[in-house]
Amino acid sequence: MRVAVLFTAGKDSTLALGIARELGHDVAYTVTLDSRNPESYMFHHPNINLAALASEAIGVPNLMRKTEGVKEDELADLEAAISGLDVEGIVTGAIASTYQKSRVESICRNLGLECLNPLWGMEPKEVLETGVGMGFDTIITSVSADGFNESWLGRHIDAECIMDLEQLNKKRGINMAFEGGEAETLVLSCPLYCGKRIVIEDSEKVWEGNSGTLVIKKAGLVFE
Repeated sequence: MRVAVLFTAGKDSTLALGIARELGHDVAYTVTLDSRNPESYMFHHPNINLAALASEAIGVPNLMRKTEGVKEDELADLEAAISGLDVEGIVTGAIASTYQKSRVESICRNLGLECLNPLWGMEPKEVLETGVGMGFDTIITSVSADGFNESWLGRHIDAECIMDLEQLNKKRGINMAFEGGEAETLVLSCPLYCGKRIVIEDSEKVWEGNSGTLVIKKAGLVFE
């Protein structure tokens, strides 16, 4: 079917887009909600503007909409963003968050759309390994859980990183796929990007207390 993907350029929404295509769906748009609230219950916040750059690399139009990010009210902003799109379904990158999944499904019912959650129920480690196996070059752009430090900012998710995350899971109980908000990610390169890569030209690590963000001030696309 013709679908739109709720998209952040992070590992989950990018993987969901890739799987949707593998299943034969036509990805017509990516939809991104730019939340003014960094503590939004629904929407990814760090470096969200780069979703448009990633969509450009994929070759799919990106629809960026602002939201104040107020709990529950932000759902009306999401419904407005996808209402009227020429699609039959909405794809999400939800893995285990019933809060997010149930609310998007409710919006889709209101609009007469199918809601597709291709990552739903996957084991957290499997999500990471699937991305690595598909050739995703993903970095961690924010961390906010016990056990992380500034060295994790900008770290690439590879086999060694997954092993370290597994140890943190055992010691601290973090969700390896970051479904509890432990971290956020950015996909710099993957097969979906049509031979292009996001290059970070200027960035800054900002650390406050027990959390931090890799603030990307300037980035561009180059051919690999």
